[in-house]
Amino acid sequence: MSTVCDLTNKNCKPCEGGVPPLSNAEADGLMQQLKDWQRYDHLISKTYHFKDYYQTMAFVNAIAWLSHREDHHPDLTVTYNSCQVEYTTHAIHGLSENDFICAAKVDALFKI
Repeated sequence: MSTVCDLTNKNCKPCEGGVPPLSNAEADGLMQQLKDWQRYDHLISKTYHFKDYYQTMAFVNAIAWLSHREDHHPDLTVTYNSCQVEYTTHAIHGLSENDFICAAKVDALFKI
């Protein structure tokens, strides 16, 4: 079985649609590699908490850099001291490996 480290070493592949979303079994297997993420049908989500607005915004900017580099972008809900991150692959209306790769990389950013 792969580890979270394996996900962080991968890069997203372009997804223009035409491929099926991950099966429940595939998504469940990848979920086991993420810590404290929640799965809601076609998306995965996690909320990160911070001491203040500055730390929250620094994290959001780091996610923006990561998203640009991977060309896979989350939906973010930002408050004074938290950021909720949601991943789904809109082109296939479901989850792809890209969502899990980016989730693992966001977790790695949070640890820095």
